[in-house]
Amino acid sequence: MLWKKGRRSDNVVDARGDGGGSGGGGMRMGGKGLSLTAVVLIVGFGLLTGQDPMQILGELTGQGQQAAPVDTSQRKAPPANDEQAEFVSTVLGDTEDTWKQIFQQGGQTYKEPKLVLFSGQVQSACGHATAASGPFYCPADQQVYLDMAFFREMSQRFGAAGDFAQAYVIAHEVGHHVQTLLGVSDQVQKARQSGQRMEGANGLLVRQELQADCFAGVWAFNGQKRLNWLEPGDIEEALNAANAIGDDRLQQQGQGRVVPDSFTHGTSAQRVRWFKAGFAQGQIDQCDTFGAKSL
Repeated sequence: MLWKKGRRSDNVVDARGDGGGSGGGGMRMGGKGLSLTAVVLIVGFGLLTGQDPMQILGELTGQGQQAAPVDTSQRKAPPANDEQAEFVSTVLGDTEDTWKQIFQQGGQTYKEPKLVLFSGQVQSACGHATAASGPFYCPADQQVYLDMAFFREMSQRFGAAGDFAQAYVIAHEVGHHVQTLLGVSDQVQKARQSGQRMEGANGLLVRQELQADCFAGVWAFNGQKRLNWLEPGDIEEALNAANAIGDDRLQQQGQGRVVPDSFTHGTSAQRVRWFKAGFAQGQIDQCDTFGAKSL
């Protein structure tokens, strides 16, 4: 990926070193770090029981809701000599250009999200999180949170290496921001409050996540059209990353069996399929996962 051709965003906030992390980052339980797979299962448990997953993760770290959310107005951009942060800023900048154009075409205005870099742990408006919980988007403050150690986890534990695999992850989280602006997230939340089942192979959470994957594909198509920055193998990197973090694969690795009723993000095949759907034409009308009879 020829990412240095892209425009840098001014919306990356550096909060690294402020979380009181434990050096190596990640969650602590019984003196051992909790793996990403285990955290996924904990989050699934929270969704099944109706508890806030972020609250559960916070309680497990012993931090709870003690810290205040990151105040982005008081934070600076990453240093100029931080190439990995520069990469994140470039990918975010291109998502801004893509979604600004798409929203303008629909007669709407795109509100750019902040992306907060943290290390170890962070407090968002959605609660406490650690590096082990992976990148996430908080609709309450409309910010993306990323500990870049997750990229190393992707490569070493799940075999999902490459800069475009990392770009896919960022674009997926920005996709959740797009859903917030379009009102999708609000509709899902209203369905949750009305008692509608969220998880499961065809549940609303899966459909919401798969749509974010599709939106990542929309970004990839438009970014390539604008910058011609993809190299051979880049799309395969994104597809490999999508395949690596499917519910079925993570559950099989983490607990030795697959439980479709507890799915929250979709299978590996579904995540790959919906990224491809967005990338095929770069049109958001190809991303109607909520209306799809088959995922």
